[in-house]
Formats: sequence, structure tokens, C-alpha cells
Amino acid sequence: MNNTINNTNYKFSENQEVYRGKVREVYKIDDEKLLMIATDRLSAFDVIMPKQIPFKGQILNQIASKMMDATSDIVPNWIQAIPDPNVAVGDLCEPFKVEMVIRGYLSGHAAREYKVGKRLLCGVAMPEGMKENDKFPAPIITPATKAEEGEHDEDISREDIIAKGIVSEEDYVVLEKYTRALFQRGTEIAAERGLILVDTKYEFGKNSKGEIVLIDEIHTPDSSRYFYADGYAERQEKGEKQKQLSKEFVRQWLIENGFQGLEGQVIPEMSEEKVKEISDRYIELYEQITGETFVKADVENIEARIQKNVEAFLN
Repeated sequence: MNNTINNTNYKFSENQEVYRGKVREVYKIDDEKLLMIATDRLSAFDVIMPKQIPFKGQILNQIASKMMDATSDIVPNWIQAIPDPNVAVGDLCEPFKVEMVIRGYLSGHAAREYKVGKRLLCGVAMPEGMKENDKFPAPIITPATKAEEGEHDEDISREDIIAKGIVSEEDYVVLEKYTRALFQRGTEIAAERGLILVDTKYEFGKNSKGEIVLIDEIHTPDSSRYFYADGYAERQEKGEKQKQLSKEFVRQWLIENGFQGLEGQVIPEMSEEKVKEISDRYIELYEQITGETFVKADVENIEARIQKNVEAFLN
């Protein structure tokens, strides 16, 4: 039984090109269309884990498409159709080589930097006297360069992005505006579900008309961190860990087992129980974020299912 999807090797068109990201595989079908397959691969600290997580790709793809729908009135996006639970098809865009990371709280990477005494992140000042998971006075944008395959994303300041010509100042102003508007909408959607959107990242590109559009994924557990709103203040007051729904629980488990993606470190063995636990957490997050019951797709042979659904759509 082929119940997870790892690497794919489809031939959808004569002229296709394929880019394999850490989790998604992107097929350029022609000069106008892009097809993105969300695999069940799990990536942490920019390293792909040896085992796949059942239903993870479906969850990411379906949350992203729902959130794209929910934000299309404020930012245009690349999606045209969802022909399969793991697949999105949309406009071929030229991506900007930066990820727009926005943080409402001192968590994750920002908290780790703060802990070692840094008060500037990507050229943005972080106030003194903060505790991990405290709310920033206002959300901060801390961009990262988009890594080539096998490399790590790196923090970069707004000034460096513009000075190095990675993004023009005119375009960067639009990216910042869209990032703040999307984060505000994501915060409102999360609040309706009893969640706090802690931080997230957005990726943008230009379509054939030269318009800036939202690409890739949005507000998924892989690109975002969520806390449960209920009890947040009390846990902060007592200095307790926040109850969260995000991929951070995977990172914490890896850190506890001596792995942070550093040279010479060995990825800990992931038992079947741990794989199931991670899958269950992703399903829980899907249901919490969307307010809908997760319906598992047929996974008897995912690769054949995708082939059939995509070919039906393209034809």
C-alpha cells in the first residue's frame, strides 16, 4: 500500500520543467501554467526527514487553497484550480527571491536569537525586557533570502534587499503592504477559531501581466505558528510553555533529541508511533484552523490518483 507520497516523477507535458523543493514539487507545464504537488515530506531546520507523514501534503494543500480564497479580496494569488487533494494548478509566476516573514510574537527563531542577546533581527529592533512568546508592540517584518536547493534560508534586512537589487524599492513597498494586510486577515481568521497567529511567511511573484501575486502556501502549519488563545495570558504570566499548533512541536522534539540541522548531528529515529502522532497533530491543526472535519483522501495509490486527476484536468 503506497499510503504516502515522497518523490514524484510525472510526465504531464512535452516541455515540462520540474523544481523539487523541501516539501513541494513544482511542474512547469507550459509557458502559462504551473502545477504544484504537496508531498508528505517533513522538513525541519531546512533538512528533509527520512520518513513521510500520512496526509500531510493533503492538509497543507487544502489549508493553503482555503486561505488563498479567504484573502483573494486583498491580494491576488496564483491559484486557478485544485484538481487533486495534493495538487494546485495556477499561473506561472517569476518568484521574488525573498520570503516575507512577519512576527507578532517573540517566538521560534526570533526567541532563539533574543536569548543569545541579539536585539536586532533583519535590521528591526526588538524591545528590551521581553519574555519568550510575548507579543510585540506591533508585528515586525523579518525577511529571509530564498535558499537554493541544499542551502539554508538566511535573515536579511529590508535595506540589504533593496541595496543588492534583490527586489526593487517600488516592489518591496508593495510586498510589505500585502504582508501586513495578509497577517491582519490571518490574525482575524485565527481568532475566530480560538487561535493566535504568532508568525508566518508569505512568498510572492509576478505573473505574465507583471502583477505582484501571492504564491506557494499561506497560513499552513509548515509556514505559520499558532497558539491556542484560551489560557495564553495565564501561561505567559506563569512562564509556562504555550500550547501551540504548528510544526514547532517537531522542531522541539528534534532539539530534545540532539538535532538542529547542524553539521555532524544525526537525525533521530522516528518511530511509527511518532509518525502517527505528527500526522494526528496536522489533522488537529487542519480542523482547528478551518473549523471543518478533515476528510482523508483515498491513499491506496496516491501517485496513480494524482496522475488520473491531473490528466483529467489538463485534458
